[in-house]
Amino acid sequence: MTTDANPNNSDQWVEFSTQDGIATVRLNRPKQRNALAISMVNRLHEIWTQVDADDTIRVVIFCAAPCPTFCAGMDLKEASRIKQETGKDVLGFLKDPFHERMREVKKPIIGALTGDLMAGGMLISLNCDLRVGMRGTRVGITEAKVGRGSPWGVPLLWMVPQAILMELTLTAGLLPIEQLHGYGFTNYLEDDYEAVLNRAQQLAVTIRDNAPLSVAAGKKSILTAANIGADAGLAEAKKIYQTVYSSEDGIEGPRAFAEKRKPVWQGK
Repeated sequence: MTTDANPNNSDQWVEFSTQDGIATVRLNRPKQRNALAISMVNRLHEIWTQVDADDTIRVVIFCAAPCPTFCAGMDLKEASRIKQETGKDVLGFLKDPFHERMREVKKPIIGALTGDLMAGGMLISLNCDLRVGMRGTRVGITEAKVGRGSPWGVPLLWMVPQAILMELTLTAGLLPIEQLHGYGFTNYLEDDYEAVLNRAQQLAVTIRDNAPLSVAAGKKSILTAANIGADAGLAEAKKIYQTVYSSEDGIEGPRAFAEKRKPVWQGK
């Protein structure tokens, strides 16, 4: 069987770099509208484990090579070929078909969404913790047009009104990102590619410079509460933040404030 799932392509199509505590994950397949080949999905799964294991990484920016489409989702040509050659669905070749590992990453992920979001591109965007969109782009869950499924869209119920999620899922149409911004799906909208990346970088630097234990506990508490509800979430958040209050950073912050200097975070 010959497919685009050549492991040698994964580093080329999914670029990963770190600098000054900020990791950047970049889809780089613009001629295919940054569509996700098998090798790319499996590489992303590996990257999230790498991010969590590296204590020098404080925050992640997820972006894509310049293209009208941020990510077109699964490479349907590859999926069709695999079905013909093996009789098996492409999902069986993926380590993490619905990118659930991304949802478990401890570090904040900022989505720099520089083009249309559809199918797997929309999936990646909703798994980001903060989102910067680009004006004039469109958003959609297009699986119904090609006979595929979108169970991953369920968390959008906590991000946009139910009727909007129904429209996206059932019509497989594309809505202007400005409409979803109005519902709070994106934190910022910018005018062009560079402006989106610049805004994402600004957010990343701000988060990086904050106390890492406080940031990690904040992310975990918010996502936990979304899963279990307000009262139970508050109870769990108090437990999660105990590591912050008992840490060396919990002492360093007030001390630095009193001494009128920038705190030196140890992450412990």
